[in-house]
Amino acid sequence: MQKAVELLRQGRKEELWQMCCGFLSLNINEFMDIQNRLMLQQLELLNNCPLGKKIMRGARPETVEEFRQLVPLTTYKDYCPELLEKREDVLPAKAAEWVHTSGRSGEYPCKWVPWTYDYAWELSKALYGIGILSGCNGWGDTSQIPDNVNILYAVAPSPYASGTFAELLQMQSPINYLPTLEESKNLSFEERIRLGFQQAMSRGFNYFFGLSLVLVNVGEKIRDSSNRIDLRPFLKSPKALWRLTRGKLRSGMEGRPLLPRDLWEIKGIIGSGTDSYVYKEKIKDLWGRNPLDIYACTEGGVIATQAWDYDGMTFIPHLNFLEFIPEDEQLKWQMDRSYKPKTLLLDEVKAGENYEIVVTSFHGGALMRYMIGDMVRIQSLRNEKLGIEIPQMAFERRVDDFLDFYVVNFTERSIWQAIESTGVAYEDWIAYKDAENLILNIGIELKDGYQGDKANIATLIYEKLAHPENNKSTEVTRDNDLTDIAYFGVKVDLLPKGTFASYIARRQAEGADLAHLKPPHVNPPEKALSILAAEVEETIIVTKAGVQKRGKSVPEKVNFS
Repeated sequence: MQKAVELLRQGRKEELWQMCCGFLSLNINEFMDIQNRLMLQQLELLNNCPLGKKIMRGARPETVEEFRQLVPLTTYKDYCPELLEKREDVLPAKAAEWVHTSGRSGEYPCKWVPWTYDYAWELSKALYGIGILSGCNGWGDTSQIPDNVNILYAVAPSPYASGTFAELLQMQSPINYLPTLEESKNLSFEERIRLGFQQAMSRGFNYFFGLSLVLVNVGEKIRDSSNRIDLRPFLKSPKALWRLTRGKLRSGMEGRPLLPRDLWEIKGIIGSGTDSYVYKEKIKDLWGRNPLDIYACTEGGVIATQAWDYDGMTFIPHLNFLEFIPEDEQLKWQMDRSYKPKTLLLDEVKAGENYEIVVTSFHGGALMRYMIGDMVRIQSLRNEKLGIEIPQMAFERRVDDFLDFYVVNFTERSIWQAIESTGVAYEDWIAYKDAENLILNIGIELKDGYQGDKANIATLIYEKLAHPENNKSTEVTRDNDLTDIAYFGVKVDLLPKGTFASYIARRQAEGADLAHLKPPHVNPPEKALSILAAEVEETIIVTKAGVQKRGKSVPEKVNFS
């Protein structure tokens, strides 16, 4: 099997694009043909393995239709204890990699998922394709791919999926990681980021893969300290000194602070998650490139990716069989777990609708009709601008990251965008609902040195959420016919400096899984809230009627209903 780098070096651009990005040229019928063909191959494996017999409850479906009719929807608990114990004797095919993500407290310590060699190979091609898409100017363009690929390593090490992605990419091309994968395994996340950027000052880097928040934080620190940079530490590294000197000359000629784009010429930025969308404009301003957003997870590898227009994401057909639970069906299931929600295929979804995504692993994978727990929005049925004939999606929210105020509903994205658009400098935030009083409670830790008035901050956030039509970057779900009678309040608590750092340190001391170090933004569990929430001297609530003040209060038991 030829590697992507071999096709690149031989100048076989069209073959390279077809191998790694060919799904972008499919029409919906071709997409579904691939889905059905690979699903039939997977059924042969599932019908003859112990795990398949367990999950399918003795059924032996022979067609895709029978599989969807006979096999129940699953969650991770259906695969316990087999996957938790990494039992290879029950799998459809031999595992080449065992990857894990976080579990659920009190239920299981983590979620182990096996990837076969065939799955890993197909995923490695898709990952190389994502690298191409992050820096190209159109179909067939490979001009931005450098001879030496230096990627700043800003993800968790293997066996986390993001770190395993980094290892799989080396199946297609030699990669220089900053720091190296071996170095990274012995470093904390903060140490890994610090060392990576130290090495990048002398060695340079041309691709970034990781949390968008890292790029924003590093970029803002460079910008805000550009007039106070001490050159002495760079005297021992001529390359780093030259990079810094050249960057300061560039910024000085334009009469502005030093920015990361003055120091490095990035070919591609790849991110995943809500923060990529929220920080898109900041990243473009600081680093000079749009981040390419992908939808990825441990259970499904990479499910969808943006193309070179950095807009909607296109589904990848050859890694998972895809089904979609309409939002109203998902809500019925939430209220009655005995209900069997209907699913649609990709050629049946509708533009503008939300769906919970369901995956069945291809290439000998273990998961069958697995509910990931993510809600996605189908933005359109095709990408008119690029001529892509596959439905375009955007990550909407986690299924449980949803605050319902009857007429108006808020997700992590909509709250985060509202906070961002206020211009308030903050470290992090949490949000939950006071159902009895219809109050959106937001706890914010301001950045060091930023002086903020919580009444003013609450008013700003309320205005962004109550009138999203005045703020193009904020998306709020609402019933347009009832907008005028929408009632809710916003309460802001200013958390003490170091609140989130202390929380992370405490969770580290408790031996928490990496994915559990930070509290969830929306609906944090009561234990996390009790650690984070400080006593509030005065409660200020902003509603449509204006600003209301109450006496001294302490956050009590949280009601997430």
